[in-house]
Amino acid sequence: MRAHVMRRAAMVFALGSAALLSGCATTSGLTGAGYDVELAGRLNAAYSKEGRDENITVRFIWQQNAERTDIAIQAPPLNQTVATISVTPRLATLTESGKAPRSATDIDALSTQALGWTLPVSGMRDWLQGRATAAGGKPFVANPAADGAANSVTTADGWRVSWVSWHDAAPGGKSAVQQPKRIDAERGATGKLDHMSIRVIIEAQN
Repeated sequence: MRAHVMRRAAMVFALGSAALLSGCATTSGLTGAGYDVELAGRLNAAYSKEGRDENITVRFIWQQNAERTDIAIQAPPLNQTVATISVTPRLATLTESGKAPRSATDIDALSTQALGWTLPVSGMRDWLQGRATAAGGKPFVANPAADGAANSVTTADGWRVSWVSWHDAAPGGKSAVQQPKRIDAERGATGKLDHMSIRVIIEAQN
């Protein structure tokens, strides 16, 4: 992969994982609430911009406490860290390997600054909770016992989100309720992007 493509991918996934994961520990829902949380998994995104297709998969490691969230983005197959992002209530900072950090007041502003287009941060924060805001503003909650169309929704901002599979609940462990394992989302042309699809695979928590 060319170096500039990897740099762009690192930015997409550093910001994307922050969007997907921030809020998990501060918003009650299927995953529960808490300050000290650790998650790991894989992110894949395929998008088309100005007729060019990009597709990349990375691994993420996410840690959050009451004061901040830290996310490391790793490139396969050696899982070398290519970017990190730190989020506090007042600042979001993206650091790419070998480059000066970029900072902004929040993830929305940082994604626009780094990528030239904004990731769907506000909606993605809910997806890992098993919920979304459907077209018309109606709340949607995915059901681990359902499948297919019953666990898919078109959001108010045009994303088609599907909760494909779930982790089993772990009584007595960190997760006493079922948590999403795989989430797929896609959206048609918007802004500078012709199309974008996202797949998130979350590793089981012990």
